[in-house]
Amino acid sequence: MRYIAAYLLLVQGGNANPSADDIKKLLSSVGISADDERLNVLIKELDGKNVDEVIAAGQEKLQGLPSGGGGGSSAAAGGAAAGGDAAAEEEEKEESESSDADMGFGLFD
Repeated sequence: MRYIAAYLLLVQGGNANPSADDIKKLLSSVGISADDERLNVLIKELDGKNVDEVIAAGQEKLQGLPSGGGGGSSAAAGGAAAGGDAAAEEEEKEESESSDADMGFGLFD
């Protein structure tokens, strides 16, 4: 990830096609040593490609992936429908009171 970040920083800085030495120089300026093998793979893969086009192609590939999330709300709704609503509110109140007591003050006091 650091190599890609360094490559993108150099591109944003005006270097349209950074070399391995450019990336090494940037990384060493912040105390990071570069692995030549990984760096050469990155340079080989991006050689002659427009970074904006590579990013756009990656975004298109990610659009087809499921994002996950959203599965927990149905379980919470099932508990509320079964009459667990009042108990959940009491438990939540107890939690907030104990967290305030632990710190000695409330966030909005």
